[in-house]
Amino acid sequence: MTCPVENSPAPPPPTPTSRVPAQTRDTHRTSRSGRPERVTVAVYAADPVLRVGVVQQLRQRPEVDLLDDADAERAKVSLVIVDHVDDDVAALLHRLRHNTATRTGLVVGTLGPGTLPRVIECGVAAVLRRAEADQDQLLHLVLATANGEGVLPGDLLGKLLTHVGSLQRSALDPRGVSLSTLTTREADMLRLVSEGLDTAEIARKTSYSERTVKNVLHEIITRLQLRNRAHAVGYALRNGLI
Repeated sequence: MTCPVENSPAPPPPTPTSRVPAQTRDTHRTSRSGRPERVTVAVYAADPVLRVGVVQQLRQRPEVDLLDDADAERAKVSLVIVDHVDDDVAALLHRLRHNTATRTGLVVGTLGPGTLPRVIECGVAAVLRRAEADQDQLLHLVLATANGEGVLPGDLLGKLLTHVGSLQRSALDPRGVSLSTLTTREADMLRLVSEGLDTAEIARKTSYSERTVKNVLHEIITRLQLRNRAHAVGYALRNGLI
């Protein structure tokens, strides 16, 4: 005679090891369905043609979830597409920097002198030239930005390292007359003054506003205790600063 089923001992509860640790789940970044989690992306572009071109390329990729303007604030990656960086673009980059939910990537047509340090100050860590922005490169930029990685073309990386070295020398020898006496932006603007360009022409050449150009040149003249722009150019040339 067999024992009744209800008198059989209950099966032991599952052990804690049967659960997947939270850290493992985060590392794989998979959804509940087991598929890789898609990166939410918001595209910012004043030019509708540029916007449509990038959106069409990214929409074909299953790794990317493009958000509408109404949901842009919650995007993991904010992709800014521009011809060049001016004061309006810098203001947008500053605003995105204050959104802790997103990281910003920049696709740009041209970067004027001194622009790279400016965009990095705005919180951009990934930059791609528009001429190189095919579908694979755009996807690489998006995924790298989402992972908190920096992306720069090789020549821009070299310029950035030079700029950082200049800042370090300036901190170590703030009173010395050397290349570190002027920032990259200041040296570029003085060089343009030496070539005979006026304020408006320098503004167009560097993608800064005329007010910014005036402020930068005034800061050079004041800091180095010079009389005017011509004096500043002569000083810079004599000391090998430009």
